[in-house]
Amino acid sequence: MLLRRPALLFLLTLAQFVLGLEDYYKVLGLNKQASDREIKSAYRQLSKKFHPDKNPNDETAKDKFVEVSEAYEALIDPESRKVYDQYGHEGLKQRQQGGGGQHHDPFDLFSRFFGGGGHFGNQPGQRRGPNIEVKVGIALRDFYNGRTTEFQWDKQQICEECEGTGAADGHVDTCRSCNGHGVKLVRHQLAPGMFQQVQMQCDQCGGRGKTIKHKCPVCAGQRVVRKPTTVSLTVQPGMADNVKIVYDNEADASPDYVAGDLIVTLVEKEPDLENDNPEHVDGVFFRRKGDDLFWREILSLREAWMGDWTRNITHLDGHVVRLLRKRGEVVQPGHVETVPGEGMPKWHEDGDSVYHKTEFGNLYVEYVVVLPDQMESGMEKDFWAVFQKWRGKKAVDLHKDSGRPDKILEHDGHAHEEL
Repeated sequence: MLLRRPALLFLLTLAQFVLGLEDYYKVLGLNKQASDREIKSAYRQLSKKFHPDKNPNDETAKDKFVEVSEAYEALIDPESRKVYDQYGHEGLKQRQQGGGGQHHDPFDLFSRFFGGGGHFGNQPGQRRGPNIEVKVGIALRDFYNGRTTEFQWDKQQICEECEGTGAADGHVDTCRSCNGHGVKLVRHQLAPGMFQQVQMQCDQCGGRGKTIKHKCPVCAGQRVVRKPTTVSLTVQPGMADNVKIVYDNEADASPDYVAGDLIVTLVEKEPDLENDNPEHVDGVFFRRKGDDLFWREILSLREAWMGDWTRNITHLDGHVVRLLRKRGEVVQPGHVETVPGEGMPKWHEDGDSVYHKTEFGNLYVEYVVVLPDQMESGMEKDFWAVFQKWRGKKAVDLHKDSGRPDKILEHDGHAHEEL
């Protein structure tokens, strides 16, 4: 008995539901209107995320990697995508049994996009590309509070248009000049009857061993293109200046090798004094050394000598640190006050993002006393009173203490001051 098409479609959909197979569009995080470019982009991201090399001893990730590969294969081919949209997984299965398509090794598929035989350089004998190092400037407040941000860099990527073949039609021929070896043996005559044989890169294929008749219009046959690439960056509270964060296999990509590592160095950038910046107030800003912070506080002569003042420092996370002196408490110029627990969070170099909130360095406050150009009204009287009180307490002889000689001594006909 033959089933009508609506009935067949219903049974295929029911079989897909019973088997518990996940929709391929959901696997790639796409909708049914997704373009080929969106399908390729989703595959690139997810295949790297779930690759077994990056998730050792995780069978779930391995299964997900295979599932992502199957979804990509089913949706990137126009015919198989049409069958899948109409009949689902069971329709693809019947198509493959009828010789209309076949599954490829997920690692072979992966190698078409990223090179290296489908692995991240973990297989012996695989060629690995160079590491790339970039520096990213981070504000001190972000080192203190932690932050998730992004940066861009110009990354070499495998051309999506030609999938790294360099050919507009995907057809690549073996170079006839070097027979696919990429190098040729060239003989040079040094003298009559004397020759030198030198191995040189093939000038016809540029050492690739392949030739392209119709070059890809996007990469001009180079198989790779450079594009601004956005990278997510997490700065953990208290991370050290010049710390390095390694992104495995995220350096320049090529069909010829496994991508190296992207190494990001976090560098504390200079504070922007022209704009409103919580790292500084009136040109005075926090400075860092290891787990400690340093602050320079400006005092007037009256404040340094007489005391009786309060200062509120707004910290890098917005909380207030209070500095104060009671009346009569003198602050010497250059004095450094230690405020425990108000420095940087102590970050552990093992990358552990969990740290105790009580683990902080110290804040060191250096006091700078500014002398006035002239005395304010009443200031001289106040200072003289304080000085007389101090003089009486210390029993200071101003004449003797000034260093002036008590008398002049005569010696050898010359006058000498008594030392």
